[in-house]
Amino acid sequence: MNKIEIRDLTKSYDGKTNILEKISLDVKEGEFYVLVGPSGCGKS
Repeated sequence: MNKIEIRDLTKSYDGKTNILEKISLDVKEGEFYVLVGPSGCGKS
């Protein structure tokens, strides 16, 4: 079974303020997730 695992992901653009903190996620075959937010908020 194909799978994507993310464990304890933290993302910061300035090295000080976390925009994501300790995110864990399992994406199993056939599933999909969407990250939504306003333009320019750092989704990519």
